[in-house]
Amino acid sequence: MNNIEKIPRASLLPLILFGLASMVSSCISGNQSVNSADEESWQTILENDLHLLGHRNWILVVDKAFPEQSSPGMKYLYVEQDLLPTLEYVLEKVEASSHVKPIIYQDKELSFITGEQVPGIETFRSEAEKILAGREVNTLLHDEVFSMLDESSSLFRVLVIKTNCTIPYTSVFLQLDCSYWGPDNEKILRDLMSEK
Repeated sequence: MNNIEKIPRASLLPLILFGLASMVSSCISGNQSVNSADEESWQTILENDLHLLGHRNWILVVDKAFPEQSSPGMKYLYVEQDLLPTLEYVLEKVEASSHVKPIIYQDKELSFITGEQVPGIETFRSEAEKILAGREVNTLLHDEVFSMLDESSSLFRVLVIKTNCTIPYTSVFLQLDCSYWGPDNEKILRDLMSEK
């Protein structure tokens, strides 16, 4: 008789369940998803994660149809609210941090959508302009932004905050940059290094 036959059948069930749970958790890899209904609010998660995020990380505030990607560096939060107040909160927190500042990207397509195609688009654009006023905003084709994200997410974390917005091409992409060391400083440093 082998050792497993000596274990009472009632004792085997917890062992089997534990083994299955361990296998499932070890097989889960890739991105993480957190629903807004979870105990910890998305604002708390953002504030905690912001301490860990730095130069070359991204924070995306996206519309509801934004796809969940399989890249291991992607973390998803779903918030049951509109995109623009979410963006305003995220920008406020990023800009109040001591270590990062946002490089802001929007989809180029957003400027070309008509009110006939998408009712409410003019209001969205007008409200977005107010929130982004005084900030430099870069526009890229949607696929170009995805290419940048694909490249980044293989090495660096990307925090995706998914909202209930159902207007296309409204996502805003924040590439984080170091707030206390800029490209001018980096160029001077590299020039000095090349002289040695």
